[in-house]
Amino acid sequence: MLVATFMFSIMGVCVKIASDMYSVSEIVMYRGLVGAVFLGILIVMRGGSFRTTLVWHHVWRGLIGVVSLWLWFWSIGKLPLATGMTLNYMSPIWIAAILFAAGWWRGQSRFEPGLTVAILCSFAGVTMLLQPAFHADQWQAALAGLASGLISAIAYLQVRRLGLLGEPEYRVVFYFSLTGMLAGLAGTFIDGEGLRALSVSSHGTKGLLLLLAIGISAMFAQMAMTRAYRLGKTLVTANLQYTGIVFSSAWGIVLWGDALSLLAWCGIAVILGSGLAATYYNTRGASVPAAKAKVTEANDPIATEV
Repeated sequence: MLVATFMFSIMGVCVKIASDMYSVSEIVMYRGLVGAVFLGILIVMRGGSFRTTLVWHHVWRGLIGVVSLWLWFWSIGKLPLATGMTLNYMSPIWIAAILFAAGWWRGQSRFEPGLTVAILCSFAGVTMLLQPAFHADQWQAALAGLASGLISAIAYLQVRRLGLLGEPEYRVVFYFSLTGMLAGLAGTFIDGEGLRALSVSSHGTKGLLLLLAIGISAMFAQMAMTRAYRLGKTLVTANLQYTGIVFSSAWGIVLWGDALSLLAWCGIAVILGSGLAATYYNTRGASVPAAKAKVTEANDPIATEV
C-alpha cells in the first residue's frame, strides 16, 4: 500500500501539471489507455489470460471506480485542493463503517475499535495537514467529494472481493483501465473534443510524456493497491492510504516550494503514527489458531474485521 500511495502521488503531480493542457475526460481516457496497453502486452508476454468468469464483478468495479474518479476530479476543480483531497480521503472511514454495518447485520459482535480509532486519528491528521474549508455556495462540490470517498470505499472492497475470488491483480487492473479508457473516450465526445483528443498531432512532447507518466504510475499504483487489499487486512490497508497525503505534501515542497505550518507537520506526525499504531495493533492481535484457517476465511473482511 505504501508503494501504491507513492505511485499515486507521482500520478497526482503529473495530473496537476497536465490539467492546464487537458480536460478531465482526456486525462481519464489516456490514463486508462496507457494502463490497458502496457498490461495487455505484459499479459501476452507472460502467458496470462484475459478470460474471466467474473465479468459482472469487473463491470461493477470499473463503473464505481470511474464514477468515483470523475466525482473527485470534478470536486477538485470546484473546491480548494486541500478540501477536495480531504473529502476523498474519508474512504477508510467509510470502509470501517461499511464493515461494522455488515457485521451488525450478520449478527457478528466482534469489532476492532483500535483500528477504527487509528483511522479516525489519521483523518484528524489529514485535516490538520490540509486545513480544509469551503464556502456555502460550494456545498454541491463538497457533496460530490464526499460521495467520491464513499464510492471509493465500495470500490476498494470490490477489489478485495475480486482478490478473494482468485482474480489476479493484472486482470483486475487491466479491466479497470479498459473501463476508464472507454468512459474517458465517451466523455471527450460529449465535451466535443473527441477527434482533437484522439489526434496525435494535437499533443506536444511535454503533453505526451505527462500522459504516459500518468498512465504508467496509475498502473503500478493500481497493481500494488489491488495486491495490498487482497493480501492485507482491510482496515490496516485502508489506514495506510493516508500516507499518500504525506507523499503529496513532500512533492509540493520539492516542486512548488509549498511551506508547511507547524500544525501541518503535526498532522503528518499523526498520520504516520496512526499508521504504525494500526499495523502494530493488527500484529499484536493476530492469534495462532487464526493462521490455520483457510486463506479465504482468514482474509475475509467481514469474518476477520467485524
